[in-house]
Amino acid sequence: MSVFAISQGLIAVAIIFDLISFQFKQRQKILACLCVSGVLISSHFFLLEQWTAAILMLLASIRYLVTVFSHSKPWMILFLVASSLVTLVTFSGLLSLISFAANATQTCAAFCPNDRRLRQLMLIGTSIWLLNNALIGSPTAVLMELLFIGSNLLGYYRYYGFTFSANYKQS
Repeated sequence: MSVFAISQGLIAVAIIFDLISFQFKQRQKILACLCVSGVLISSHFFLLEQWTAAILMLLASIRYLVTVFSHSKPWMILFLVASSLVTLVTFSGLLSLISFAANATQTCAAFCPNDRRLRQLMLIGTSIWLLNNALIGSPTAVLMELLFIGSNLLGYYRYYGFTFSANYKQS
């Protein structure tokens, strides 16, 4: 079996965790699923030698684990600084910047104290990862991001309807 095929298999398993993540209402359960998914996605990027994306996704998995227990701003700043350093050290061009933008957006999402804003920012971050995965030529990862967006939208609709207003009660 080729390295590419193994990378696509890891993404297939990550898809399961991504799809179920946003069907939960509790942000802790959402984030726990994303932590597991992130480890699998990071392994996928390592196999494809996409070093910035691989390390940022591994960092994201740690971030999701931390945010299960805390959504304090100092932690968020620490993860944003760490992501910046990873990007600087592994920089290889446009893909590094795209990975960083996706990671930074999802870092802000993960530290939101409520699931509604988390879902909104994750839509943006996932769209950026979608672009990254299309550019590296990983069809299963593109499918994963599309399904993740769909799952997120379905979960959002189930809990909030079609309102994307910034004026909402924190839950």
